Amino acid sequence: MAARPAAGRRAVEVLLETELPGAGDRRLVLVDAVWAGSDEEREFTVQVDGSTRRVRVTDQDSPLGIADAWRRHLAETGPDGDGVLVVTGTVPADQLGWDLRGHAVRRRPLAVERADIVKQLFGAGDLDTRMVRETWLLDALLEAEPPGGWPRTGSVLTRDRAVRALLAARVGLGDAADDSPDLDADTLFDWSRTPAGPRRFAELPQQERAGLTVWLEEVAGPAAPTLLALAADGRGADALPLGALASAALACPAAADAGFALGTLFGGALRSFDALTPYAAAATGVLTRWIAQAEAGGPSGADARARVLAVLEQADRLAETARLTGLLTGDRLLPSGYRARLRTLAGTLDARPATAEAALRDLADHQLTRLHAESTERARTAVRLLRWLDTPLPPLESVGQSVCHHMESTGWVDLATGILAEGDTSRDGTVGEAYHRLIGRVRDRRRQLDERFARLLAIWAESASQQAPNGALLIEDVLTKAAAPLAREGGRPLILVLDGMSADVAAELAAGLDRRDWTEIVPTAPAGRRPGRLAAVAMLPTVTRISRASLLAGTATEGGQDVERAGFTAFWKKRRRTARLFHKGGYEGAAGHRLAPELLGALQDDDTVVGVVLNTIDDALADGRDNGRARWGTADIAKLADLLDAARGAGRPVLLVSDHGHVLDRSPREAGPTPADGVQGARWRTGPAQPGEVELTGPRVRAGSGRITAAWRDDLRYTSRQAGYHGGASLAEVTVPVLAFVPSGSEIPSGWTALPAENTAPAWWRGGETAEPPQPAAVPRGRDTRRRQPQSEGLFPQPGHGTLGERTVRSKPYETQREFVRNAPGNAAVAAALDALLEAGGKLSPAAVAAAAQSATGRSERNPQRFVTMLERLLNIDGYPVLQLVESGRTVHLDRELLRQQFAEGTPT
Repeated sequence: MAARPAAGRRAVEVLLETELPGAGDRRLVLVDAVWAGSDEEREFTVQVDGSTRRVRVTDQDSPLGIADAWRRHLAETGPDGDGVLVVTGTVPADQLGWDLRGHAVRRRPLAVERADIVKQLFGAGDLDTRMVRETWLLDALLEAEPPGGWPRTGSVLTRDRAVRALLAARVGLGDAADDSPDLDADTLFDWSRTPAGPRRFAELPQQERAGLTVWLEEVAGPAAPTLLALAADGRGADALPLGALASAALACPAAADAGFALGTLFGGALRSFDALTPYAAAATGVLTRWIAQAEAGGPSGADARARVLAVLEQADRLAETARLTGLLTGDRLLPSGYRARLRTLAGTLDARPATAEAALRDLADHQLTRLHAESTERARTAVRLLRWLDTPLPPLESVGQSVCHHMESTGWVDLATGILAEGDTSRDGTVGEAYHRLIGRVRDRRRQLDERFARLLAIWAESASQQAPNGALLIEDVLTKAAAPLAREGGRPLILVLDGMSADVAAELAAGLDRRDWTEIVPTAPAGRRPGRLAAVAMLPTVTRISRASLLAGTATEGGQDVERAGFTAFWKKRRRTARLFHKGGYEGAAGHRLAPELLGALQDDDTVVGVVLNTIDDALADGRDNGRARWGTADIAKLADLLDAARGAGRPVLLVSDHGHVLDRSPREAGPTPADGVQGARWRTGPAQPGEVELTGPRVRAGSGRITAAWRDDLRYTSRQAGYHGGASLAEVTVPVLAFVPSGSEIPSGWTALPAENTAPAWWRGGETAEPPQPAAVPRGRDTRRRQPQSEGLFPQPGHGTLGERTVRSKPYETQREFVRNAPGNAAVAAALDALLEAGGKLSPAAVAAAAQSATGRSERNPQRFVTMLERLLNIDGYPVLQLVESGRTVHLDRELLRQQFAEGTPT
């Protein structure tokens, strides 16, 4: 005899809701099925025509049993009761007498058609024919109906729609109300990391698990069976880590040995080793997409980064338990592989740069490089310092040359040393010790430069004065040589004095400014020289009372804030300009104000030159900073970002200048002050010079009756320990950075030129990175004597036809387009800009593009953004983006292939 169908509570409920409304006063329901519910579910209520009816279910295996149950029901409920008796069991319909049938709804046993019930539950008119054969699915849908019911579907309930709804209700995978949620490998692996989902899947009946596995394999791919088997084993949280580990094992040289160990980790969840490859591919695909999200940054990026690292660290722990770690050191995805590459790089830091360069490329090839951005940047910084150690010491013969070189190069050494001194975020002892040794070598070499500079400084200071600076920019001449030129032609510079800012701090602050907001400018260089940042020489000793007063007064002097304000006002009064100088306590706004209204009013005044003194850096030298870092960004200096925003809003150029630099204390904590006589400050005293010191005398010395002894070694101090010091004679203390900026999009003042971001760092810092080509020799104005830029042989080779930029501007399409662009730049400027972009691989900053044009024509491009806009109009024929600003306006991108296509006449293939 065929097996009887089974009916649970929900099937009976739907049957009653369908049959009772037309049953009149009949209260006996015979069901052609056996009871599949629990004993606790035998009594319940249903809603029929707005009223609640009590229901009792009894399972009987004989006609007498059914009759006896019906009599007892009538006795308990009475003749007028509305309680319903449902009888299930194994009694065939032909054995039921007509006296019993006469009391039953429809006078016969009612069939339980699960397919029909499912249709009703989903409000569908028909059912996918495949579902009729899948009893596990129908039973599961009846059992798993959510409290609010299944979502209503259209005319046909498809199998896919039903399984999606079931997955959402049963295991929390997807959304029951969504007709087409994404159920791909990403969703499946993400679900595997939830605490409840895999556990609920493991609790399902085996037949239902098997059916869901088959469907998910069809939809999400071949990784689904292995993942779900892990979930069924209670190891869903390890599904993604095991996938990452499988990928690493399959790619390692000893794949066979690693595969055997993997088998023990997967256990029975792995049907065969053939399933390992697609599973690993799916897992690494998910992780690669998460890594891309993490690299994009923002809140979602931070969440993706945390997910990726949590998964991969667990993969490493699993590898360790299976003794796989040693086999997977070369992996490109696991954190252990990143750390192994980092340790390899650390092991090269005692050798020449070439080996370290190769190790750095290997580290950069790891997929977690950008997720471990700080660690990677420190490794890159270590290699930069190694390059610097490999370069010859410059033959500096004057103080002026020395401070300029410090601004251009050795200040960046100090910046790199500070980055490396913070230590690696991995806290790996091997890496930390390698960095420590490298820092020691760098400091030894820096001391050689400081010792040479101290000797030069001692000779120079004897006679140097404002009337005879002997080739150096004096701090008291900064306003005359830098601020006053910015004030010409109605300019209104904001002069920001960052007390204690050294060259390394200046370099980092400038690099952190958004080039969409600010364009750095420098004085136009004499013919044949490359323009660069200004560097002045501080007064001696390098203390605030002397150097800052001399800076702001425009003459050698000393004093406090009153002297500075009086001197600043007098300097600008001589130039027929009013001036306001704000010190600490004068520019900060009251509650509710970012900046003081008096300062904002002065910035809006067209006739007023404004100066502001910021003490954050100098103040931090006493006790250090809360975060323990030696590096500085705009946000780290109180009110600097607000002041820059206010200046940009007022259209003012900004001069960023210091009064002196500083050295940081990197000596051991137990080291005390150097015993000495005549101590006057942390880094200077009176009396004969000892090793590490230099005796200074002359017009530049404004203390100690014109004769002092200053420390040039960075590890000498005469007072109690602080985070840093100034007053000495080292390059870091004597060099005064002078940086100038104009709001991007505004005119560059006459006599100044844009400094491309690509040209700010020294060659040893950039390594293989692209930089602007060196400036040509003297170029008479108006003559096209531009130096030809070399082109790669892989580019459109045209021997004898000039550069690609030149061929482009000679093409007919370009000549035609130029007729429609008013005030278009000259062909020489356009050709030079194109050649510079091609030489750089298609990407440069707007300032670098404008500088390339200027180097070719000798004519200053005073508005780089406008020049790039003109190039867009000339080159983007019919809207094709041959050249465009990308990265929110920070970068100019040239599409070489589009250039060839649009101007084919000038660039034949």
